[in-house]
Amino acid sequence: MPLTPNRDVFITCAVTGSGSSQDKSPHVPRSPEQIAASAIDAAKAGAAVVHCHVRDPDTGVPSRRLELYREVTDRIRDAEVDVVLNLTAGMGGDIVFGGGESPLPLNDAATDMIGPTERVAHIAECLPELCTLDCGTMNFAEADYVMTNTPGMLRAMGSMMTALGVKPEIEAFDTGHLWLAKQLVSEGVLDSPALVQLCMGIPWGAPDDLNTFMAMVNNVPDDWTFSAFSIGRNEMPYVAASVLAGGNVRVGLEDNLYLERGVMATNAQLVERAVTVIENLGSRVIGPAEVRENLGLQKRAPGGA
Repeated sequence: MPLTPNRDVFITCAVTGSGSSQDKSPHVPRSPEQIAASAIDAAKAGAAVVHCHVRDPDTGVPSRRLELYREVTDRIRDAEVDVVLNLTAGMGGDIVFGGGESPLPLNDAATDMIGPTERVAHIAECLPELCTLDCGTMNFAEADYVMTNTPGMLRAMGSMMTALGVKPEIEAFDTGHLWLAKQLVSEGVLDSPALVQLCMGIPWGAPDDLNTFMAMVNNVPDDWTFSAFSIGRNEMPYVAASVLAGGNVRVGLEDNLYLERGVMATNAQLVERAVTVIENLGSRVIGPAEVRENLGLQKRAPGGA
C-alpha cells in the first residue's frame, strides 16, 4: 500500500493514567492541582489534547471521585493556555476473580463495577470536549483481572455521551474493538465520523508489531480520525509509525515513564520529544483550535461546563 503520512498532526498527552505508576516516578501527578499543572505544561510544549484520569491526592491510587474531576477540569479551563480536554470514562469496569480453582466469589476489595450512568457521571458534570470509550472487554497482564465493557454497557454509555454532546474517543485494544465500534456507529449510538485511539502493545491486546498495527489502521474507516500509541520503550517509535500511517499521536506518563534509559521524563518533555519526531518527518503539529475544527468540537467556557 502507498505511504500516506499525516502532514497535520495533533498530539494527545495522557497525563497520569490509572496504573500503579504513582510510586515509580516522582513526575507522575497525583492531586488535581498537580494533574492540571502537568496538563498545562504539556499543552505549552505542543499537546493539543490532554487525556486525564484522577488519583487520590494522598495515596496516588486511581480514583473516580467526581470532585477531583471537577477540580482538574476547572483548573485546566481557567489556565491561560488553550487545550482540548479529554476525560477518561474507563473507570468502574474492573472485575477481579478469586483466582485458582475458586474464581467465585470475586475479590471484592479489588473489584470496582458500577453501572453506565455512574461511569459517565463525571462526564455529565464536567462536559469535556472528548471522553474515552473503551470499546471491548479485555484481559490485562494481571492474572485474574478483566476490564469489562459489554456491548450493552457500551451502547448505554455511548448513547449518554452522544446525548451530552461529548465526542467519544474510541479506545481500541484489538481489531474486534474496531468491529464493535463500527457497529455502534451504524446503529446511531455514536456519531460518524468517529475518533479512535489505537492502543498498541498492552498485554493482552494487540501486540505492537507493525503488521498488527497496519491491520488495525486498515480497519479504521477512511473518514474517521485515528491516533495511536504504544507503551514503554516503543512510545516514541510509535509517534513516527502513526504519522507515517496517516494518524495522530499520543505520548505521556500514562504510557511511559522514561525519556531515555535511566532518565525519568515529565509529560512536557515527552511532548517536546514527540514534536521533534513529527517535525523531522516533515509534518506540522497542529493546535487545539484546528483539532476542534477538524473534529467538530465546541470549546467549553472557563469556570463552567
